[in-house]
Amino acid sequence: QVQLVESGGGLVQAGGSLRLSCAASGLTFSTYDMGWFRQIPGNEREFVATIKWSGESTSYADSVKGRFTISRANDKNTVYLQLNSLRPEDTAVYFCAAAPGLGFIAMFRTRYEYDYWGQGTQVTVSS
Repeated sequence: QVQLVESGGGLVQAGGSLRLSCAASGLTFSTYDMGWFRQIPGNEREFVATIKWSGESTSYADSVKGRFTISRANDKNTVYLQLNSLRPEDTAVYFCAAAPGLGFIAMFRTRYEYDYWGQGTQVTVSS
């Protein structure tokens, strides 16, 4: 049974930082591309960042480029999202997701490409 468990969310002031973690189990983590998405109630779940199974390539939404950094530790079955220079508009529930990536060159930027999802962690940025 695949499980993805996010942690690290919370309340932070604008300009602050948070580090989200997503611990995976029940899958061969080192063969999965990992992504982070976020969602505000009533809105579509939107892409934030993704990292290839090898960790060699990353891709970001324009809205977070230069402020957020995705990374992974395959020996710990964990993917991270470092959130810096946070803004009130970054407030959302953040989800991690996993997609089989071994053998694929493309970066997965849509939610439909991911097979497994975590339950989410709330990030709230106050102004």
